[in-house]
Amino acid sequence: MRPDTPAENVANAETADTVDHPAEAARLERTAGLYPEDAEALLLRAAAHLEVSGDRPAATALYDRLLSSSGTLETPSLVRALKAANLWEYGHEAEARAIIDGVRLAAPRDAAPWVIVAEALEAHDELEAAHDTFTEGAQRLLADVADPPYATHPLLIGRHRVRRMLGLPHDDWDARADTLHSMPVSLDELHDPGRVWSLGSDDPADLQAEIARLRAELGAYREALSRPFPVALLHWPADELTELVEAYPPLAEEYPSYETHLTAVETALRELAASGTLNLGVVPGTVPSYEAFAASEGTSPSDPSLLPQYATVLAARGRAAAWPPERGAGCWCGSGRAYGECHGDLPRS
Repeated sequence: MRPDTPAENVANAETADTVDHPAEAARLERTAGLYPEDAEALLLRAAAHLEVSGDRPAATALYDRLLSSSGTLETPSLVRALKAANLWEYGHEAEARAIIDGVRLAAPRDAAPWVIVAEALEAHDELEAAHDTFTEGAQRLLADVADPPYATHPLLIGRHRVRRMLGLPHDDWDARADTLHSMPVSLDELHDPGRVWSLGSDDPADLQAEIARLRAELGAYREALSRPFPVALLHWPADELTELVEAYPPLAEEYPSYETHLTAVETALRELAASGTLNLGVVPGTVPSYEAFAASEGTSPSDPSLLPQYATVLAARGRAAAWPPERGAGCWCGSGRAYGECHGDLPRS
């Protein structure tokens, strides 16, 4: 972990009521300047702090900075969705709507942009449009998926909530959302439109019931936030591995060849899975970010013991892809072939 972003400070900055949000945003901006490979994630966090502080124009400026940058964004639709939601909150409805239309037209392949623009519509009482957006996202991402990935759960649960508010009957996706919800209070009760009336009730029983519902919701959020980071193994793409070994020859013992490296990663993941380890992932490394991490740790990049630490930090930043890949998805190695036809087809030991 970098010296200027210790884990305990990050946790406190995200959860404490007394955090100085403008100062934290400024710190994250400075850090983004020092580590450009992480600028996108850091500036998004900075924008979130600015939104919480009430400085929405400054948050918009950060979103614009990302969208106008010369580099390629990892999640351009996410940045646009966040910008639209933020704009609408301080009176720029027309621009927000135009951006939302653009996000939907782009049809992103991850759930977060769909959820953000749908919830922005829902927050401004555009329930039919929110329902259509949640549904479109589900159709594009989950039409042929038997087991919805964790990241798509808010898409189905948000859709369930809006349909409940519209008084629409349950459909197959609502039933699937019910199966994803593990709290004692059912989704139907949590999403009951009549709950809002209980908040103005003088009846202690009504208020006690609402407190129980809110506790259940808080428990769901805590469960989501406390999900462990993946146990991630480091994967070096071929060109990065070549550059790494040429720059730091002592690491050649760790990586005698690219093919050996790929086989070792797959074998280790299978062994971990067989031992009962859950939430496995693969995280790609790059030489520049590895060198920056080594510098932040005050250690030489030639030190092999630094490699698992580097993988852990990358996973903590959300860089890991779940292993094994979903049915029909591409192999984690980047070959372009389906996992089942690539490393998933390796002989079992």
